[in-house]
Amino acid sequence: MILPIYVYGHPILRKVSKDITMDYPNLDKLILDMFVSMDESDGVGLAAPQIGKNIRLFVVEGTPFADLDPSIVGFRKAFINAHIIERSNTEIIRSEGCLSVPGIHEEVSRPDKITMSYLDANGESHKEEFSGIRAWIIQHEYDHLEGILFVDHVSPLRKRILKGKLARISTGKINVHYRIVVPRK
Repeated sequence: MILPIYVYGHPILRKVSKDITMDYPNLDKLILDMFVSMDESDGVGLAAPQIGKNIRLFVVEGTPFADLDPSIVGFRKAFINAHIIERSNTEIIRSEGCLSVPGIHEEVSRPDKITMSYLDANGESHKEEFSGIRAWIIQHEYDHLEGILFVDHVSPLRKRILKGKLARISTGKINVHYRIVVPRK
């Protein structure tokens, strides 16, 4: 099932998400629905808060970045109860966008390497290091679990410049090809 995406201004996007157990209701179906929703929205990641759930779950698909890193083809997985436990001091800057902040792309600086603990879709525990594009995609989705949006990483001046666009997004005055949920007034 294709799920609607919650957009900028919705309070759920600002909440810190909670860990879940593997017996979370319909977890397998939720993960599948998140992959389908991400694919249909042309995203490379989707976090549970973006579909209105305050839980530590996100999915990623790296293949669209194969031109930057051919080894990322097939990097498609779910992360449950993800927690970053280490970040490198070396940072990379890339242009980011977000399904919850449609129509805006900004340069964001993030650590080039992270170590993260998480459960996979089968409930197996992992402690894994990610670098490059993988680390970049994961950190963007991970931020959603912490109530952070990529526009929070831009300078105050850039954020002031984006103020009008962000206001239009929060009122649904945007044109996207996927269903959205706007904040209630």
